[in-house]
Amino acid sequence: MEEAPTYAPSLPVPNVQEMVKMNPLEVPTKYVRNEEEMEKVNYMPQLSSEIPIIDFTQLSNGSIEELLKLEVACKDWGFFQIVNHGVQKELIQRMKDAVDEFFKLPIEEKETYAMLSNDIQGYGQAYVVSEEQTLDWGDALILFIYPDQYRNLRFWPKTPHGFKEIIEAYSSEMKRVGEELLSSLSIIMGLEKHALVGLHKEFIQALRVNYYPPCNTPEQVLGMSSHSDTGTITLLMQDDDVSGLEIRNKGNWVPINPILLDAIVVNIGDVIEILSNGKFKSVEHRAVTNKNKRRTSNASFLLPQDDVEVEPFHHMIDAQHPKMYQKVKFGDYLRHSLKRKMEGKTHTDVARIKEQVIEK
Repeated sequence: MEEAPTYAPSLPVPNVQEMVKMNPLEVPTKYVRNEEEMEKVNYMPQLSSEIPIIDFTQLSNGSIEELLKLEVACKDWGFFQIVNHGVQKELIQRMKDAVDEFFKLPIEEKETYAMLSNDIQGYGQAYVVSEEQTLDWGDALILFIYPDQYRNLRFWPKTPHGFKEIIEAYSSEMKRVGEELLSSLSIIMGLEKHALVGLHKEFIQALRVNYYPPCNTPEQVLGMSSHSDTGTITLLMQDDDVSGLEIRNKGNWVPINPILLDAIVVNIGDVIEILSNGKFKSVEHRAVTNKNKRRTSNASFLLPQDDVEVEPFHHMIDAQHPKMYQKVKFGDYLRHSLKRKMEGKTHTDVARIKEQVIEK
């Protein structure tokens, strides 16, 4: 049976959840960022209400109004929220409850699923590439879901009971929603409805479950460093009552606050930016922490196969819009980004044609 390809290693770091349990008031210097890194002066919460909310059912039925909303979202924000997506509230709640139970397990049990030294599947932290880098205030469980043969079940938690089946059911629904969104993205990009799905050959789907403990000095740390997603699209389920996700828009940091108990946050990744020749933006985003509350989130990533070649579609290039990206093999692009610490959009340099500059 074909095994999942391996990805970049990450250096072992302390478990943040356990560190907070031992001393909730201490924030080690390895996690502390300066004011420039935190960029609080550019915090614009009033813009949060402007982030588009799209009716998924109407979008899937070809609503011109929702397609136009999607186009605006991809051009101006790179993020949007979807409602009426058909994922059962009961399943969403079961997933959230199972995640909570997993992170309540003793550290000795969670560490039986610890990441290996040469890959990112399992429990731990990714993107730690240097002893000198500032660390993120969070822990994660990363699993490959599809294709089935990429699953490494040694990293799938056996506790709580039924977690594996919940992950499978939840991920199947995220994949369904993601493929429908790609059909709509194909349409607004001037392609046949199933063009983007076909481009991927067979989707790779990964799940990242994030846990951000409370932090005594949330103004000094980040739960996850600023970055853009390398893949095609990401579907994120947030906590209902704890904000933490922020996106960069026109130089400002804007929070994406939960609007409904079952709304899904969607962002486009670098693959869509490259294919659209920069018309649609994969934007920087980060996770901040809270002083008194822990926060969890479930991120589902849809990615092309390693050997898929990605470059701007020909019809996206003209005299006013010269080609901004060279052809890249997705597997090479992904591994290049994983070997670097999360640092904004710097990893897109590997694909960008140097004399062209993308307006941010």
